[in-house]
Amino acid sequence: MRIPILKLHNYLLISIQTEIDDQTAIQFQEDLLDKIHKSGASGVVIDLTSVEIIDSFIAKVLGDVVSMSDLMGAKVVLTGIQPAVAMTLIDLGIHLKNVPTALDLEQGLIKLQQELGV
Repeated sequence: MRIPILKLHNYLLISIQTEIDDQTAIQFQEDLLDKIHKSGASGVVIDLTSVEIIDSFIAKVLGDVVSMSDLMGAKVVLTGIQPAVAMTLIDLGIHLKNVPTALDLEQGLIKLQQELGV
């Protein structure tokens, strides 16, 4: 299974609509980095509204995706983080201190534009 990555202007939009297994997470990481490289996107919004729980591996991959995207010049905004997901990330020591967050996809796009000074 692949997670769809949509392009809107100079941004990539991802809405994860299902629970993620390890293989899907790795494929998503590769697909996103490839799409950033090919499109030259300056920003990424990852919507986690439908993700109710994550395990340690998925949490690590999510943190890695944010760091790798930043290295490639794309700012990441996370949206729709559920309380259980937030607690898991903190419990696992994955502190996304410099990662902007928003309640939903629409607010995430606004936040991304603010972060990029657009």
